[in-house]
Amino acid sequence: MPTAPPLSDLLPPEHIVVGLDVATREEVVGALVRAVAADGAVVDAERLEADVLAREAMMSTGVGHGVALPHARSAATSGTVAALATLGRPVDFASFDGEPVEIAVLLAGPEAERGGHVRLLSRLSLLLSDVDLRRRLREAATPAEAAAALRDAEAVAS
Repeated sequence: MPTAPPLSDLLPPEHIVVGLDVATREEVVGALVRAVAADGAVVDAERLEADVLAREAMMSTGVGHGVALPHARSAATSGTVAALATLGRPVDFASFDGEPVEIAVLLAGPEAERGGHVRLLSRLSLLLSDVDLRRRLREAATPAEAAAALRDAEAVAS
């Protein structure tokens, strides 16, 4: 069974938006897709956004504690892609705990990578359950600071 790549490899500063100022979860997803659209693995950004929003319509990806993990398996990607945004103001994601979202992480990949996709979602959930990481991400002033917080948390968890 192949191992999933480190999250820090999937979330370089170029895929991170700090202080995103939007009002809806659809706008959050759109911004996250734009953050990875230039990645060579994204073959159709509009389709990727539609696939992520279709998945979101089935069940909210607001996982609690101010975190959302919008995701999809999609033919719009030829490989796994990820983007992270900290939100300038909380956005309602219809999270199971009723709390608005302050941190959103997009994860998308092709259907053939189902196992890796699930492992990455699991790792993201575990890392983002850490209150210190969530605090560091919210306090990050730059994408590089947010990437460093994620890299540090992943190193400790390894």
